Amino acid sequence: MNAAQPRPEKFEPDAVAGLNPDFVELVHAALDEANTDKAKALAESLHWSDLADLLEKLAHDRRETLVEALRAEFPANVLTELDESVRERVIEQLGLHQLANVVADLEADDVIEIVEELENHEREEVLDALSDDDRTLVEEGLSYPEDSAGRLMQRSVVAMPTHWNVGQAIDFMRETENLPRDFYDIFLVDPRHRPVGAISLSRILSTRRHVALNALMSADLKLIPADMDQEEAAFLFRQRDLISAPVVDDAARLVGVITVDDIVDVIHEEHEEDIMRLGGVGEEDDLFAAVLDTTRSRFSWLMVHLVAAIIASGVINLFAGTIEQMVALAVLMPIVATMGGTASVQTLTVAVRAIAMRELTPANALRTIGKEIVVGFLNGLLFAVLIGVVAWLWFGSQALGGVIALAIIINFIVAGLAGSALPVYLQRLGFDPAVASSAILTSITDVLGFYVFLALAALLLL
Repeated sequence: MNAAQPRPEKFEPDAVAGLNPDFVELVHAALDEANTDKAKALAESLHWSDLADLLEKLAHDRRETLVEALRAEFPANVLTELDESVRERVIEQLGLHQLANVVADLEADDVIEIVEELENHEREEVLDALSDDDRTLVEEGLSYPEDSAGRLMQRSVVAMPTHWNVGQAIDFMRETENLPRDFYDIFLVDPRHRPVGAISLSRILSTRRHVALNALMSADLKLIPADMDQEEAAFLFRQRDLISAPVVDDAARLVGVITVDDIVDVIHEEHEEDIMRLGGVGEEDDLFAAVLDTTRSRFSWLMVHLVAAIIASGVINLFAGTIEQMVALAVLMPIVATMGGTASVQTLTVAVRAIAMRELTPANALRTIGKEIVVGFLNGLLFAVLIGVVAWLWFGSQALGGVIALAIIINFIVAGLAGSALPVYLQRLGFDPAVASSAILTSITDVLGFYVFLALAALLLL
């Protein structure tokens, strides 16, 4: 509980968040009264992650005032927690010289997260302010592909030879000054610096000094190549319930370690990215982005949907004469499109999630697609009866009710087929199924739904 915030009389779930609306209002009031000393004192009482949340909640002018008040002792870790758009503005305000002083207190992986977004000349200016050892670590990290394990890992790792005992390990950790700030496992390496086992700190601390490390180690290591995609690394952590894992280069030499706190960030980023892509917006489109940036980000996807809508309208135009003879068709068409679109999005969401979780694979793809087709048929049958009866009672035409019922069944089957097969096919072609599926799927269900409904009406009713 922060000193500036009142202690609750009883435990409440909201109290663990660290930043409550009342506290934010106190900061707002202090800034509105131009009482920067009070605002600074309130901000300094926060944990750095809560301070990042506070800066994101403030309007741009208020944020600038608070950052200026904190400039002399700006907490380095705040930068790693800020939204990219907000972080860019804060860095611009601090200036590169101040940024260089700030990031000098961070671990190499956190420095990489910040400087990788800078222009080349700006990056060089920041790196010049680092010590030679820190600069080497950061530059080596930047040499790995973006979103890879090499970018994510901590270069500082605790490694020991296999012939040491527990006492030597403990003495080494006590006497060495440049150990990582936080670590959970000790890795045993062979003479070529290749990891052969791992021991948790708790195991070492609970064992007598004379016991050999190789008698305690777990040889069941899951090595992570430095060029592995961070999403693959996150999947490995989830599957094996890992706390940390060694990262190796092409020669299988130990070059770093990934810890679970970094993986939590990756899982959050990947989840957010998939949600944004399913909604047809880019990663840079968020609450803190500028108006023009947000407009530009959404325009291209809206254009894709416009093309899909024009195609659907073209199909409707083919049956303009049919619609003129029976206006009820125009009234009922949105039902066909809406139900088919909703069913397809449900199937698509399940399929994309299954692909992301490695549950939907080429081995079970046909079985999954078949299941979704059957589900689509059964749901289509149920809603066909319901919607058919509504149309019959509404317009007094049993035949019209039968036509829309048949169209609903066919559209639900198509939704199940396309919603499950399309993401699998797109992934096989090398596309991200979360990006491309939504617009294509909407086009398929709308076009086929309208065509089937109107064609059946023209054939059976007129």
